[in-house]
Amino acid sequence: MRKFSDKKLLIATHNKGKLEEIAQLLSPYGISVVSAGDLGLPEPAETENTFVGNARIKAHAAARATGLPALADDSGIAIDGLGGAPGVYTADWAETPNGRDFTMAMEKAWQLLERAHAAHPRTAQFCCTFVLAWPDGHDEVFEGAVKGQVIWPMRGATGHGYDPIFQPDGYDMTFAEMDPALKNRISHRADAFSKLVTAFAD
Repeated sequence: MRKFSDKKLLIATHNKGKLEEIAQLLSPYGISVVSAGDLGLPEPAETENTFVGNARIKAHAAARATGLPALADDSGIAIDGLGGAPGVYTADWAETPNGRDFTMAMEKAWQLLERAHAAHPRTAQFCCTFVLAWPDGHDEVFEGAVKGQVIWPMRGATGHGYDPIFQPDGYDMTFAEMDPALKNRISHRADAFSKLVTAFAD
């Protein structure tokens, strides 16, 4: 595996919350970050049908445009009773003319499960893929996941996205009912990040 030896990393995102989260994770390694949004880079079309494919698009586009190593992630929920949907279309299911409506997206997921008479427990996993890309075209891939089940009705108010219907294995509460610190320790992003940091370790 190629090690990351620079002190500055471009985060291929326009999401300020995601930038802050990744910046905090990287701070122990003395790495400063800048985002694609900060640099005014366009958001590339995510045309792949896998998390790694879309993360690669974002990471390589940013690295090529700036000459800096770039980190991108793609993540979502894959519901087994729906054949892995929404998967890479997790955010798309929430799109409306007035912005994203995740309550609508969660209702859609549950209605499709009901229509399919999906067996209980309705297993699912949150997935996260990080791609670290260099300007010369090399990349390293780090994948994480957390298994659980989709429940209904929605519970909790502290999470975001599909958190109110996702109950991770080994817990009796949803991501949206958890203390954020606990969720961040066991999440799909934490799992992927624990593998990513091996690229920064001495």
